[in-house]
Formats: sequence, structure tokens, C-alpha cells
Amino acid sequence: MTERDPKYDFIHQYLIDISNLALSISHNELEMMVDSLVNLRNREGRLFCIGVGGGAANASHAVNDFRKICNIEAYAPTDNVAELTARTNDEGWDTIFEEWLRVSKINWKDGIFVFSVGGGDLLNKVSVPICNAFNTDKHPLILGIVGRDGGETKRQGDRVIVIPTFNEDLVTAYTESFQIILLHAIVFHPKLMVNKGKWESIEKQSPCPFCGKDFCMERHYEH
Repeated sequence: MTERDPKYDFIHQYLIDISNLALSISHNELEMMVDSLVNLRNREGRLFCIGVGGGAANASHAVNDFRKICNIEAYAPTDNVAELTARTNDEGWDTIFEEWLRVSKINWKDGIFVFSVGGGDLLNKVSVPICNAFNTDKHPLILGIVGRDGGETKRQGDRVIVIPTFNEDLVTAYTESFQIILLHAIVFHPKLMVNKGKWESIEKQSPCPFCGKDFCMERHYEH
């Protein structure tokens, strides 16, 4: 009997987990998050997307989509490298988001959207800037897509989706992947989407009259 390639087994299980994770996400929680964002836009609130590491990259992606697709005024503090590094150097890493939001005069109309694997953990000193971002008496809407037990984001948040832990060794990979999958479910939701994506807005071209292909890249002589 031929032994299975362990690399194949890993990829197979990875994709099985992704499929099962997708089926485990609460449709109702996602729908309520969309409704909260619709309300934020209606009251002309701003959305501050925060995260560190891969979460910072996802926050930056989210800002683009919320602004371009949903017409929501959105910002990611980590996109401003000069201010981020100045605050880290001068005031310390732990308060970078707290101070950024204070200067931005965050208020009750606004929202904070957290992209984090652990959601912030003061006890173990992990993603402390996320925990401190909630240090405001202005009561902004708090949203999040996080992993593990949800951390401080889950404890203080209004609408927080926690990605279940299917594999302790792949918590980061699955959580950060699903942050983007769910982000796209949110921004392309009919309630929120105002502007179609570029590729979705391009009218389908007629098939090539010479070869019949929908997307013909050939240089036919007759062309």
C-alpha cells in the first residue's frame, strides 16, 4: 500500500477546515454587523479600522473597501507610518491607537473595527494597543472579527464575530484569512454596497466572432 504524502494530507485538511469554518459562521451575527454599519453610515459616522501584523494589513484593505465600495469614511491608523513610529518612539507602543483616536476626536457616531487574532489581551500583554483603543468615554460602536476567545474586543464589543478554533497550530492563518472573507461578505452586501467592484462593473463582452471564446486573447488574422 502506497503511503500518502504528508504534504498532501496537510493541504487536504487545511481546505476541509476552511470549508467547515465557513459553515460555522453565524449568518445572523454577520447580518447584524452589516445593519450596524448601515446605521453608522446613515448618521455620517467614521470607521476606524485597527489591527497589528496581519490584522493591520487587513485593516488597510478594509479601509479601501469601505471607502470605495460602501461610501463610508474610514481610516486605519497603521497606514500613517510617520505618526505610528513617532508615537511608538515618543510615547510607547501600547497607546498608539488610543492617542490616534483621541486626536481624531472619536465620538458616539463613529466606530472601531478590530482585525485581530486574539482580540487584545492585557493579562498576557498581547496586542495591548487594541485593548487601550477602547479607553474612551465617547461610546463608539465597536466591531470585530477575531479568533480564540475574542479577547478584550469580544468583552467590550457591540458586534464581534469570533472565528472558531479548529486547529491550535493554525489559529492565525484561519483567523486572518476569514477576516478578509467576511469583510467581502460585508462590503458587497446589498445593504451596504453603493459602488460595484471594478471587474463587476465591466460589461460582459460578446464572444469572439472568430473562435467563440468569451475572453479571446488570440491575434486572429481577421482581427
